[in-house]
Amino acid sequence: MKNIVCFGEVLWDVFPTHKKIGGAPLNFAIRLKSLNNNVSIISRIGKDKLGKKGVFFIVDKGINTESLQIDDTLQTGKVKVALDLDGQATYDIQYPRAWDNIQLTEASKQATLDADAFVYGSLAARDSTTKHTLYELLKIAKNKIFDVNLRPPYYDIDIVKDLMDEADFIKFNDDEIDMVCADMQFDKQSLEDKIKYIAEQTNTKSICVTKGDKGAILYYYDEFYYNEGYPIQVIDTVGAGDSFLATLINKLLNNDNPQEAIDFACAIGAIVAGSEGANPKITVEDITNFIESNS
Repeated sequence: MKNIVCFGEVLWDVFPTHKKIGGAPLNFAIRLKSLNNNVSIISRIGKDKLGKKGVFFIVDKGINTESLQIDDTLQTGKVKVALDLDGQATYDIQYPRAWDNIQLTEASKQATLDADAFVYGSLAARDSTTKHTLYELLKIAKNKIFDVNLRPPYYDIDIVKDLMDEADFIKFNDDEIDMVCADMQFDKQSLEDKIKYIAEQTNTKSICVTKGDKGAILYYYDEFYYNEGYPIQVIDTVGAGDSFLATLINKLLNNDNPQEAIDFACAIGAIVAGSEGANPKITVEDITNFIESNS
């Protein structure tokens, strides 16, 4: 069991027919908690109905809310989600929202100091206030896990580079690493070459790249580990990458075999993609059975 802090956006995914609470940091937190970790969330919500409903939901999941802030003016985050015929999601992320105004507090600093790992993403740096808080917490965090989350127009490549330089572990999808390497004028086509280049430029020992239904590559202390993905009938992809990362980090923090870690992570990502919403209930037994049935 580890103490883990997740920093950034808490928001509601608004589908054509329903709403579900989410945001990558909260999705990480929920999955990490389900894997028997102590998890805290550093975020900010509004004083509106969705904010109050969100607090009840987060508390019910057993996540520590001592660093969950309430904003008197800004509303709780919302994202309009559209799904194509293959269940692939596109997002309209509303701005500004309460999570753009996360303040640096004593509670957030203490939670960060006490954590075995600090998980953050690039979307949280879209506004100066939350970006400042993130940068200050990164100064005192240990084992920093960076989820590259490029959502146009809400990212700045120079800030992304800063956040990569701070990280001990970086997670991209294949499009994101292509975009970052192109900006850094690295033009080799091999995904392995791109991963090694980012590792060298940022002095990062661990990098993972997801490839959608084609699995993922993990670069872990100079070794590559592969999973080619699992067949699944996709319902929606919302939160699949978040559960993937949470499961991978949980395994690596507990010094499990890296190949087992990426296999479990790809399995849970597939299961989430084959379910409705970002946070379906999934047990370790479910994951093991899924892997065995597809081996």
